[in-house]
Amino acid sequence: MISTSGLTKVYGVHPAIRGLTFEAAPREILGFLGPNGAGKTTTMRILAGFMPPTDGRATVAGFDVVDQSLEVRRRVGYLPETVPLYPDLTVTEYLDYMGSLRHVPDLDRRIEEVLEEVALVERSESYVGNLSKGLRQRVGLAQALLHKPQVLILDEPTIGLDPAQIIEVRRLIQELGKERTVMLSTHILSEAQALCDRVLIINKGVIVAEDTPANLQAQLAGAEQLILRVGSHDAALLESLSRLPGVARVTAQPGSEELRVETSPGHDVRARLARAVVEKGFDLLELRPAGVSLEAVFLQLTQDAAGEEND
Repeated sequence: MISTSGLTKVYGVHPAIRGLTFEAAPREILGFLGPNGAGKTTTMRILAGFMPPTDGRATVAGFDVVDQSLEVRRRVGYLPETVPLYPDLTVTEYLDYMGSLRHVPDLDRRIEEVLEEVALVERSESYVGNLSKGLRQRVGLAQALLHKPQVLILDEPTIGLDPAQIIEVRRLIQELGKERTVMLSTHILSEAQALCDRVLIINKGVIVAEDTPANLQAQLAGAEQLILRVGSHDAALLESLSRLPGVARVTAQPGSEELRVETSPGHDVRARLARAVVEKGFDLLELRPAGVSLEAVFLQLTQDAAGEEND
């Protein structure tokens, strides 16, 4: 549904994005992850037909964003970071106005359908200016869905919402992703982890990683790390565990019963660890994989990219 090759945008002498090449498949939720100023919004504006690239090529649903911009806009629903709403209109009036601009057929019926889809039926006659930020975000999603787009582009869709509103909007995005391609930008790591089938991590206008959240975590993790909770422990136990075959390092977590055990690649030492703890006379309370958060992946990749640029 989305395909880019060498996509570049330069403002004056400042490159906002440089040579971006990626794809998004039908019914895939693709996360565009990066710090503020990384180039996320610029990329999404190009894909939505809002601005042309300086170089490179992008297609949406098979149509070129420059040469066939009108066809692209017919197939894209775009929710910018700041939703352009009219506070003095009711929700229905606003959607009627936006639908008329797009020449949506059977508009009254379509408005009813989209209000149902975003759970705004009960607020259809409320003035937009009287709605909470979470409900205004739903109005923005409604206008993006009016013309039944094949691709939905959402720029920071949960920014500024409270925790309850974030949960509601995320649930809605998951439902929308079952029928269309969704590309969303965020700098919230937990959001990408919870919502996305695949993520692109962008830093300083360049893609530094692309994979599923789970695969990115596994790549960074390298050697497996285990959390070992022992009723009490001492230095002798740490030294004994460190000498076990397949154990690379054991470190105690300050003020905690937890020990973090780093193992060599290809070694399953769980049974060996459990047996050693019990044989030494300690209580084994828990043994589980430590895992690596997507936040750790993001921080390492963006820091590595910044370090390489400064070399």
